[in-house]
Amino acid sequence: MLGSAVQFSAQSSSAFLMRHTDPDYSAAYVVLETDAEDGLQGCGLTFTLGRGTEVVVCAVNALAHHVLHKDLGDIVGNFRGFYRELTSDGQLRWIGPEKGVVHLATAAILNAVWDLWAKREGKPLWKLLVDMDPRMLLSCIDFRYITDVLTEEDALEILQNGQVGKKEREDQMLTQGYPAYTTSCAWLGYSDDLLKQLCTAALEDGWTRFKVKVGADLEDDIRRCRLIRAMIGPEKILMMDANQRWEVPEAVERMSQLAEFKPLWIEEPTSPDDILGHAAISKALVPLGIGVATGEQCHNRVIFKQLLQANAVQFLQIDSCRLGSVNEILSVLLMAKKFGRIFNDFLHGILFLNLNGSIACGL
Repeated sequence: MLGSAVQFSAQSSSAFLMRHTDPDYSAAYVVLETDAEDGLQGCGLTFTLGRGTEVVVCAVNALAHHVLHKDLGDIVGNFRGFYRELTSDGQLRWIGPEKGVVHLATAAILNAVWDLWAKREGKPLWKLLVDMDPRMLLSCIDFRYITDVLTEEDALEILQNGQVGKKEREDQMLTQGYPAYTTSCAWLGYSDDLLKQLCTAALEDGWTRFKVKVGADLEDDIRRCRLIRAMIGPEKILMMDANQRWEVPEAVERMSQLAEFKPLWIEEPTSPDDILGHAAISKALVPLGIGVATGEQCHNRVIFKQLLQANAVQFLQIDSCRLGSVNEILSVLLMAKKFGRIFNDFLHGILFLNLNGSIACGL
């Protein structure tokens, strides 16, 4: 295979973000080509916010020797081994391992491999995953560092049990789609008039799940949440997202004051690396009927393992361009299933839609 890596930038939205105040939504984009006569290409990406995309591209190029001039059949025939080869590069793992820029680059390359494999099989990615034999699926996963909570035998049992009702679930996904929520009407910084306008439009479009950005000013949060809840009514689902804004005690205090609006969850209440902090927040909020959601900035499967072990989250949100592509996402999905937690993939614009939608539909 031959490969190339480029970066591109999309126009950023007018949304006001708590931690990322000037996003220039961008991606490092990997294209894999082969010498096969079919002319197929594998396309993969990883998401960035502008500056730094060139750093990810450099990391992709530094990893490129692991994929160049390899046979696709050899890679997917030992996909676990190929994943380990990328993540265990004897020199590059020093600036990881399995985290940061080097793992973003790994995700982009692996996403391209999965895309090429699905195209070679003549299927969309979700269908490739749905149709795959459980043992073949497991052969793509690196179970290192998670066997204390999920062995390969555990995972096989989960997948085998999941064969029951599989066809019905697939039919349901094809006819009804995958449930989603909207954040478009409740960003910080929107005027009440704009918020009402956007919320009305979302209701007319059929949305039933709404997420509100919170975390700046308490009184402003209360006013906006009251407005949104009044517009959507008590039967529709409301979620909140603090984008890592609070200290742990502050998160508990703020959400106790926002509990009257019956949020399903508070997303990223504090530092994404603070597992015990999330556990403390979860313990305090569960009696109020509020779950904790996080994961879009979790580095790898080990962080998710510890969040589950600490009973720190009720909702796991993966970023398919931050984790090591489908290979690592599969391990997180299976751990979530074992712990009885809800998996909610993080979507950010059209770049994520096809990839995450494929994973969600396929599993």
